[in-house]
Amino acid sequence: MSSSLYGGASGRRVTVRDLASAKERGEKWPMLTAYDAMTARVFDEAGVPVLLVGDSAAMVVYGYDSTLPVTVDELLSLTAAVVRGSSRALVVADLPFGSYQSSPAQALESAARFMKEAGAHAVKLEGGRRVLPQVEALVAAGIPVMAHLGLTPQSVNALGGYRVQGRGQDGDELLSDAKALQQAGAFAVVLECVPAELAERVTTSLAVPTVGIGAGAGTDAQVLVWQDLMGLTPNPAKFVRKYSDLATEMDRAVRAFASEVSSGAFPTREHAYS
Repeated sequence: MSSSLYGGASGRRVTVRDLASAKERGEKWPMLTAYDAMTARVFDEAGVPVLLVGDSAAMVVYGYDSTLPVTVDELLSLTAAVVRGSSRALVVADLPFGSYQSSPAQALESAARFMKEAGAHAVKLEGGRRVLPQVEALVAAGIPVMAHLGLTPQSVNALGGYRVQGRGQDGDELLSDAKALQQAGAFAVVLECVPAELAERVTTSLAVPTVGIGAGAGTDAQVLVWQDLMGLTPNPAKFVRKYSDLATEMDRAVRAFASEVSSGAFPTREHAYS
């Protein structure tokens, strides 16, 4: 592996050990969601070292209004496509709601499907102390686990909506959960929608990398849903920076195509076979 995690060239996949080494040398790195082979290839060739097949696919791929309805089977095919479309990135698969909460055995069964059937290199699950037995079981079985604290979308109904988490005394509990997840074997911890000061405190307290989303600049890595980053999502969250306006560009291209078809300007002779 090149000394640089982001953009580095190598003849192999990024591993959890590479992420740990990046933390040791203070290198920050990006993570993006991906749900299909073509975008995975673009992100992989751009040097993004970690791709997350997130349960956010429930909304941006399948059109649900939350992450809750998406199933293991629906995410398996997306994960397999991302693995096939990439050659360097570590591909992390989200374990969807209802696929791991009931027991460590259920978590292992679900995670094993992502590893065996889709070729995922790691899985992600949400929650603090309540999922420690699941994390320990997966790690013991040789499955790398990325943890997720703060705003955990699968618990949105229990949390009372999409709100900042970890303020006041709740911050101490979140830090305690992060340390417990690290002790259980998690190789990284996502921190979503938590105060920047708390995220920085968690980051400096852990030996494993933290991945922020709406958690300020003090985490080891940052993740965004790619449709948010590209400007496809209407009314994105405060923490999103729109790096492109793909929605406008797609609208322009579609209208140009439709107009030329309607007028007979497309296809021309150069687009036809003789």
